[in-house]
Amino acid sequence: METIESADGRSLDVYVSGPPEGVPLVVHHGTPGAYVPVRDWERRAHAAGLRYVSYSRPGYGGSSRQPGRTVADVATDVEALLDHVGAARAVTIGASGGGPHALACAALLPDRIAGAAVIAGVGPYGVEGLSFLEGMGEDNVVEFSAALAGEGPLRTCLEEQAAALGDITVEQVIEALASILPAVDRAALEGGELGEDLVAAFGEAMRTGVDGQLDDDLAFVKPWGFELGAIAVPVFLWQGELDLMVPFAHGEWLAERIPGVHAHLLPDEGHVSLQVGAAQRALDELAGALAGLDDR
Repeated sequence: METIESADGRSLDVYVSGPPEGVPLVVHHGTPGAYVPVRDWERRAHAAGLRYVSYSRPGYGGSSRQPGRTVADVATDVEALLDHVGAARAVTIGASGGGPHALACAALLPDRIAGAAVIAGVGPYGVEGLSFLEGMGEDNVVEFSAALAGEGPLRTCLEEQAAALGDITVEQVIEALASILPAVDRAALEGGELGEDLVAAFGEAMRTGVDGQLDDDLAFVKPWGFELGAIAVPVFLWQGELDLMVPFAHGEWLAERIPGVHAHLLPDEGHVSLQVGAAQRALDELAGALAGLDDR
């Protein structure tokens, strides 16, 4: 891990691995989360000749807080990240709360981002045709209801959650998040290293407090700061019907509104299981977007 400076002087924790000349795969972590690599994704990226580039969003871990940030603000930080690694172009992927941030980069950085993949990405709040909370498990309903009530109630809610999680094992995460983990997701956490990676990311994310998650949640329930209709690069969207964290309707809504989207709406996948099952195919799609760029 290394620390870089954003355009406005904030610190950003960044992690880079893989072939030095490879095109970067910019990874946007979930909510909460941090730069800690998803090792399966990292290995697959390297095998595809890509550099794995992840970072902690403002307020997570050692990344300076950016109060009042919007989803769109991520574009400036990703530009700084790409400048730091010396890359003119990149592809990007975001899971869960990282999904909107990947879409922001696709919309706002068309000269730098050649394609975006979104896995179980959250949709926008307060838009026609999407009931944001409907279908979410109890824990997420409580959290987003607090976000809608304002920063004070949300901070109280998140600090209680953080105290309950603490220094926690995969098994304890499964127990603590029971209301938002269907059987397919529990199996994905129990059966491989993804659970370990998520626990490590949670720990790093909360090391300095709940500001990152708080600002993510507040950004999700206000306008994102960009238009989906502005996206002109390939987007590959993955959503599972069994998802209790980000309901299936979010994926359906996004799939109907992102221009030219390649949507995979799968009946037997959940939130976590999809992050295992879709990884290789999503990377293959992004590699195809790069190849298409080279063929022009």
